[in-house]
Amino acid sequence: MPATVVSAADLSLTFATNDGPVHALSNVNLSIGKGEFVSFIGPSGCGKTTFLRTIADLEQPTSGTLLINGMTPRQAREKRAYGYVFQAPALYPWRTIEKNVALPLEIMGYSAAEQAERIKRTMDLVNLSGFEKKYPWQLSGGMQQRASIARALAFDADLLLMDEPFGALDEIVRDHLNSELLKLWARTQKTICFVTHSIPEAVYLSTKIVVMSPRPGRVTDVIESTLPAERPLDIRETPEFLAIAARVRDGLRAGHSYEEHA
Repeated sequence: MPATVVSAADLSLTFATNDGPVHALSNVNLSIGKGEFVSFIGPSGCGKTTFLRTIADLEQPTSGTLLINGMTPRQAREKRAYGYVFQAPALYPWRTIEKNVALPLEIMGYSAAEQAERIKRTMDLVNLSGFEKKYPWQLSGGMQQRASIARALAFDADLLLMDEPFGALDEIVRDHLNSELLKLWARTQKTICFVTHSIPEAVYLSTKIVVMSPRPGRVTDVIESTLPAERPLDIRETPEFLAIAARVRDGLRAGHSYEEHA
């Protein structure tokens, strides 16, 4: 059994708003093991991003417990136990790509030599070698997102949180980056939590798929993938892939009917 990286027990989060309380997460119980690739899928507003932000200590749960490598989210954040890739690349336009990747290393006080070594390694990992001196506006959207991934990998955290990083990209670029991300995951053995709205993306990438219901966000199904580790893009045409996709779709549909009859 792999070590547990993320452990949520009866986790709930309610936002207080002028229109009354908003129940973003409700009694979420989930365990994520070391080296797993876990996708979170569900309709907009179901708490997928909120759950990621709770892991990152950007939101505080109302009740329940959440541990990251046995630590509280705050302790994990202070120990820089995770990297975070946002929906938009969030690169500073006045910094070159290598300077953007270096930003967390500068903040953490790495020496210039160590920064250079880590920048080179992570730029190689995301296939951006040769673009170090370019500025974000000189790169395509897909390349900017790869630079954002490089920045999240630069300080070598074991856990990578990815909030719909390819959602704004066209399908051809998205397919390419999905394939590249699987190779990256295989090489680095990171634990990845990945938010998506795409059923094919969730099934293609994941070892485990967490299906969430409309607000309040509940886990309606946890699907362990039976696909092989080696996944060419055309695996998406296989009966095994389509069967998992159908189960995800059924889980999403069941979540909606739960809401209607609640």
